[in-house]
Amino acid sequence: MDPTPTAQRRLKAINAHLITAVEDNSSDHLQSNPTAGEFFSEQGYSVVLPEKLQTGKWNVYRSVRSPLKLMNRFPDHPEVGTLHDNFVRAVDTFRDYKYLGTRVRVDGTVGEYKWMTYGEAGTARSAIGSGLIHYGIPKGAGIGLYFINRPEWLIVDHACSAYSYISVPLYDTLGPDAVKYIVNHALVQVIFCVSQTLNSLLSYLSEIPTVRLIVVVGGIDDQIPSLPSSDGVQIISYTKLFSQGRSNLQPFCPPKPEDVATICYTSGTTGTPKGAVLTHENFIANVAGATIDEKFNPSDVYISYLPLAHIYERANQVMTVYFGMAVGFYQGDNLKLMDDLAALRPTVFCSVPRLYNRIYAGIINAVKTSGGLKERLFNAAYNAKRQALLHGKNPSPMWDRLVFNKIKEKLGGRVRLMVSGASPLSPDVMEFLKICFGGRVTEGYGMTETTCVISCIDNGDRLGGHVGSPNPACEIKLVDVPEMNYTSDDQPNPRGEICVRGPIIFQGYYKDEAQTREVIDEEGWLHTGDIGTWIAGGRLKIIDRKKNIFKLAQGEYIAPEKIENVYVKCNFVAQCFIYGDSFNSSLVSVVSVDPDVMKAWAASQNIVYNDLTQLCNDPRAKAAVLAEMDAVGREAQLRGFEFAKAVFLVAEPFAMENGLLTPTMKIKRPQAKEYFGKAISDMYSELSKSDPSQKPL
Repeated sequence: MDPTPTAQRRLKAINAHLITAVEDNSSDHLQSNPTAGEFFSEQGYSVVLPEKLQTGKWNVYRSVRSPLKLMNRFPDHPEVGTLHDNFVRAVDTFRDYKYLGTRVRVDGTVGEYKWMTYGEAGTARSAIGSGLIHYGIPKGAGIGLYFINRPEWLIVDHACSAYSYISVPLYDTLGPDAVKYIVNHALVQVIFCVSQTLNSLLSYLSEIPTVRLIVVVGGIDDQIPSLPSSDGVQIISYTKLFSQGRSNLQPFCPPKPEDVATICYTSGTTGTPKGAVLTHENFIANVAGATIDEKFNPSDVYISYLPLAHIYERANQVMTVYFGMAVGFYQGDNLKLMDDLAALRPTVFCSVPRLYNRIYAGIINAVKTSGGLKERLFNAAYNAKRQALLHGKNPSPMWDRLVFNKIKEKLGGRVRLMVSGASPLSPDVMEFLKICFGGRVTEGYGMTETTCVISCIDNGDRLGGHVGSPNPACEIKLVDVPEMNYTSDDQPNPRGEICVRGPIIFQGYYKDEAQTREVIDEEGWLHTGDIGTWIAGGRLKIIDRKKNIFKLAQGEYIAPEKIENVYVKCNFVAQCFIYGDSFNSSLVSVVSVDPDVMKAWAASQNIVYNDLTQLCNDPRAKAAVLAEMDAVGREAQLRGFEFAKAVFLVAEPFAMENGLLTPTMKIKRPQAKEYFGKAISDMYSELSKSDPSQKPL
């Protein structure tokens, strides 16, 4: 008797979990299949699946757009399996369309954007790759890129993909020690640099013995230093490599999807940089999933200023190639970015909260100083547009004509999509950007180890304060963190450490099996260290950080980043560092103050001071800042032991230059502890005098 259709479906689901290992001659002929992908429950923008059939726990979330199979290719072009395939298709499809634009001329002057087409970029890619073969650089060699965003960066990257080299970005912000470490660790054989970074390389050339060739981008042949042949290193200009390659064109050496595309080093907050190994398939899967609902085309213009050494911008560049978009580069100076935006007039703008916050503060300040009629008009327009958007209606175009078009011009006047990533964007700022700039504003969450996007706010989702639903190329689950009282059974919403699995997950840290095993478990789940919760509609919200937790003397666990994110809402506070340890029962804080707010407060109190540092040391200033921090803490419902009991004010910002921030703007905690060691010690001494219970154990 034949089984019924229902029985057949059940058998098929069970069989999917009992895969015959035909090629395995061992006695174990059964292996488990990840996630019971036959069954799912829809929850708004996500679907929930059982992780394993036998346990019956429904805790794995996927995108509603691809519930039964994780994406690993572009649906419209499944033949694109590598970054090389992606660029070859773009050159064929968009040959005469604008691709790479720059304002900076050969002589250093700045004018209108001049463009290279996709076809021209394809020719340059072939010439550079052939030039590397001409110099005997073998397939699979590491190619270092040691300069900031400009067209040649992407040309070299495309050459690496076409000829099966491995690109290794070298951060110009990491400093020479880290660059030296990466070059040696990744066995880099060729470094592309500019004149400024060449001098740094030459100072420790004898300490990077794997390097055979240095190519100077923008360098002039007769101004490039020559080295003795005994050094075994040649220095040539990019122009020379280009012409030598063009005269000796070589056939492509295409990679396979599983081949390594890049080793992307993350600075980390401690220790030496870690090299995340990413394959061609990782990139294609991530971008295919992240852009499934996006409608870009060759008329779109993107501005490239976020560091290409970071995964956020790297993934964006895979996207621009797939859709044939034009990419205009900034001049290389963040202070001139607004000028570049006005000249380029992009339609897509990807940035980080730090810049969006500056735009927000700049507009608010301009409105307040304009005063009178202009301020009232802005507020009326803002509120009218806000109410319309909240009710799902189209706002009157009158408000744009009267108020917002002038603001839109700040970014060139054509931006229709703004994307935020790297750290949380305040819901207030997101709403403000939507109202003022009129386009779609979205926020994503990702990391280097997932080749960028883990989740993103879906098109049409009006709610802010979360990071959306899973990228269709991955699945997400929350794992209990009992020491922080987070569990997947929490009510009303499950909470826990965010774990990710799928074709976007990196291959591991280069030459570091131990650290790889720390983050990827036996079942292939990447443990991110971020604490998340699922809110209504299958949306992911990040609420805490696991990796930086520490214990106070009384045994309470502290997650300092959560507390810092509360305190930075204070008007006085530009940046905040929370410190505590198991020898003390309370927290102390170091605050980099907002100079304008601080000075305005001093004027209102009739306090006379010589400079900002003197003002920061004034006990009245410390008391005022701590009082506001306490008020904000109470509003955010911090627990008693989470309040900072003392504050030390500094005029100097936390920055990469003073070693307190990573290139992704995260506080380097061990370095901050050392840097502010005396201040921390003094605060605890004062606390122990005023309250004997605060004495260190």
